Amino acid sequence: MGKIILTGDRPTGKLHLGHYVGSLRRRVELQDSGQFERIFIMIADAQALTDNADDPEKVRRNVLEVALDYLACGLDPSKSTLFIQSQVPQLCELAFYYMNLVTVQRLQRNPTVKAEIQLRGFSESAAEGDTQQRQGIPVGFFTYPISQAADITAFKATTVPAGEDQEPMIEQTREIVHKFNTLYGPTLVAPEILLPANAACQRLPGTDGKAKMSKSLGNCIYLSDPAEEVRKKVMGMYTDPDHLRVEDPGRIEGNTVFTYLDAFCRPEHFARHLPDYPSLDELKAHYRRGGLGDVKVKKFLIAILDETLDPIRRRRAEYEQRIGEVYDMLEAGSAAARAAAAATLEEVRAAMRIDYFADRELIASQERHYRNETR
Repeated sequence: MGKIILTGDRPTGKLHLGHYVGSLRRRVELQDSGQFERIFIMIADAQALTDNADDPEKVRRNVLEVALDYLACGLDPSKSTLFIQSQVPQLCELAFYYMNLVTVQRLQRNPTVKAEIQLRGFSESAAEGDTQQRQGIPVGFFTYPISQAADITAFKATTVPAGEDQEPMIEQTREIVHKFNTLYGPTLVAPEILLPANAACQRLPGTDGKAKMSKSLGNCIYLSDPAEEVRKKVMGMYTDPDHLRVEDPGRIEGNTVFTYLDAFCRPEHFARHLPDYPSLDELKAHYRRGGLGDVKVKKFLIAILDETLDPIRRRRAEYEQRIGEVYDMLEAGSAAARAAAAATLEEVRAAMRIDYFADRELIASQERHYRNETR
């Protein structure tokens, strides 16, 4: 069996630079590399509903936003299967079976689940009317790792491109695969995570420098942001608070502007936008010893981001005029995903011995048994 990719995003809004460097840019590279037999890219609307059940219209709108960002970044429906999670019902059935292979205690220990619960403000003890916390944890949100395992194994994915924060989720999928195959025989494929090669891309901080880029924290630069908006956000970006004057030595570590340069800067950018320096190492060295102001470095980053985002913005504007075609692409991709997931589900049912009507030998043996009983 060839290598297969499964990856995707929850449709919680337009995609941002964290998505782009964390996995989206890599997806396009992998898609165009020809190394993979199939590539499945999912818009995880069902998972988004686990903490947006009261606002399904928002999720519905965001499905299109994510699809537009996918296409704008270069994902090609002729090379990758783009689909909507809720349109593949086999995923729900697989998740239901996998629930019997995972304990509540194991889910409670999952670091990603704990972090997401805290980030989204769920609390078992929130007082009624407390707007800072949401009462209770929805079961669907709590069992998110099981749902993700169903998504991955349904397509027999060997590879999941993702950031380091997803490692606990992939490990839980591997545990489920091992448990299933031990109980029922070799059926499912254990995936491997594919982390960004560039360490700066694994967890891109928000513009405030305090956490990873997150819509809920309001510290994002979106792929569809106009150039002026990008400029404004970069100019307000967190740097070294002790670098008060140009001549002061500055710190690179924890300096958000330099983290972004690590993620986006390429050698050729210097010739085009900052010919005074031969490399990023030389720029960093000057900043460390003093004599280089934050504004100059931020303007360099703005030029790099504009160069990166301009073609993405143009392609998105084109697809915004072809919305019907975008939905046609998603419908075709969802049909292809259903077919692939249905084949895996058939194997799972057979392994679990619940393929009653397809197992003709079962029916024949029961007929023989009851004929002998009545003799």
